[in-house]
Amino acid sequence: MSAREKEIIILLCRLEKKLERVRQDNRLAHYNKEKVHKKQIEFHKSQKRNRWIFGGNRSGKTECGAAETVYIARGIHPYRENRKNAEGWVVSLTDAVGRDVAQRKILGYLNPEWIAGVKMKSGSASDPENGVVDYLLVKNVFGGVSRIGFKSCESGREKFQGASLDFVWFDEEPPRDIYEECKMRVFDRKGDIFGTMTPLKGMTFVYDKIYMNESGDENIQTFSMEWADNPYLDRDEIERVSAELTKEELLVRRYGKFTAAKGLVYPEFDENTHVIEPFDVPPEWQSNISIDPGLNNPLSAHWYAVDGDDNVYVTAEHYEAGKDIDYHADAIKRVCKALNWRSDGFGGYSALIDSAAGQRTLASSKSVAELFSERGINVNTKVNKDLFTGISRVKSYLSGKNGKPKIFIFNTCKNLIREIKGYFWGDGDVPKKKDDHALDELRYFICSRPKTYCEKEKKSLIERDKSNLINQLRKRV
Repeated sequence: MSAREKEIIILLCRLEKKLERVRQDNRLAHYNKEKVHKKQIEFHKSQKRNRWIFGGNRSGKTECGAAETVYIARGIHPYRENRKNAEGWVVSLTDAVGRDVAQRKILGYLNPEWIAGVKMKSGSASDPENGVVDYLLVKNVFGGVSRIGFKSCESGREKFQGASLDFVWFDEEPPRDIYEECKMRVFDRKGDIFGTMTPLKGMTFVYDKIYMNESGDENIQTFSMEWADNPYLDRDEIERVSAELTKEELLVRRYGKFTAAKGLVYPEFDENTHVIEPFDVPPEWQSNISIDPGLNNPLSAHWYAVDGDDNVYVTAEHYEAGKDIDYHADAIKRVCKALNWRSDGFGGYSALIDSAAGQRTLASSKSVAELFSERGINVNTKVNKDLFTGISRVKSYLSGKNGKPKIFIFNTCKNLIREIKGYFWGDGDVPKKKDDHALDELRYFICSRPKTYCEKEKKSLIERDKSNLINQLRKRV
């Protein structure tokens, strides 16, 4: 054997060892194996075609998007129907950001032998990690070849036209025109759009169209991720960094929450925690109905159940505008019959209602409360309407004790969920008076409950503000 042949054998052995290390280090083989990120699993399991993760920095959202992309390209998705040849785009804000974040993570999840070809925008195809990739050709387990294209928002909407795609991944929030263009790219193939972002830009179109889902699109599903969800983050470090952030920064950068100038009233609300699938509620859990009346404005009614541990379940809703008392009374009774809700023995049902419903007007000789009672809805107008007390108590149920919430909402109560997500503080330290009908009657019901031990120990928002002011004055003395 010649010296040259020995050199080649040694080189091949070194290369084989290097490839073996790469195979062992490939993160897709270890993704959610050694440490399980439960929120990532929930995202991958979803069958919705427009899925978005709103998460804090380092919450694991981008890892999730990269793994989803490789799952689709390789044809090895564990929860969805796989395709032989998949074509999609990864959309980043700029080429540089795409190279440093999404591109790097995707390459980290691809074994070298899985890559059938590389086309570069800049740099060398032999070293794609340090250049800007135009597209990757990925061997599909069904014998085909998938294509992952990398796009930049800074190139403009025109660069997003023409293609027919199976998926688009938005890593961070795109401009609206690019989002709309990409929706057209997956239209004919019934493809998927998924996004992973921290809402640093505030209340943009993504808030209205995706998070609030103002059109009621059944294909949209959102997920929330925060630092504590990521099993790879050190818990002491989480608390240290959290303590250094302002309240607004904490909401966005840790929890991935949308914020306005005045902030959310209920930042404690997490759709993935507080919203649950409906189940058959035992008859003994049935508690009460709560109503916020409206004629031109929506009338909101919800059915509340309470288990033996004082957990509250919002189980059904009636929410409609522009109807009279006869219509609403009939609708409420239909829901009661469907739920087998307990009656008073004479076919009547008890409910809480805004105290204003007890007032008579010049337009009617009878109050709204009297009209409801005549129609078999026996309403109680003696409700606690104090705004700050009600908000504090709802907050306590959302937070619960030791981080365990005390209120759960069936996912069929879409209007209540929508109102909680879009409830913001306004001027004068009071919430904006907009879309709060369901939230009003939620407060009526929660305030009708006896206080739990943990609630009694907590100070109200006003009491905490007073304590903070006193402490500040003491420091000045």
